[in-house]
Amino acid sequence: MESFIEWGFLGLFISSFLGATVIPLSSEVVLSGMIINGYDLNLSIIIATIGNWLGGLSSYYLGRLGNWNFLEKYFRIKKEKIARFKYRIDKWGSSLAFLCCLPLIGDPLAVSLGFFRINFVKASIWMFIGKLVKYILWTAVTIWGISIF
Repeated sequence: MESFIEWGFLGLFISSFLGATVIPLSSEVVLSGMIINGYDLNLSIIIATIGNWLGGLSSYYLGRLGNWNFLEKYFRIKKEKIARFKYRIDKWGSSLAFLCCLPLIGDPLAVSLGFFRINFVKASIWMFIGKLVKYILWTAVTIWGISIF
């Protein structure tokens, strides 16, 4: 039974990591499945947050590398999309990393933060907080949904 639990957490970590990169994958569904199946709630949130945060940081570093041919070819991120974030990044700075948890804009935003060389420590802290809030809210909605049925 313990190995089943460990594999579940590993699956959650991997799906959370990949979900925060430019690979479309819903780690929230995996988290809900684990909650429904009685996995430890706090540990599940922590593992999902760390996996998603590290995935977001990998997107940040892809942007920091600034290799547009690689990004466009393998991840389908256009330079124009990254350039559109410039005004907001200039205005909000590293705190904009909080929004990296949002679908559709999170991955390009993380790449943009890296490309424009926003302070890594500050951006990573904001990104972690945003992802933690996302998983706490998702867990609350899951539990609330389960209690209705």
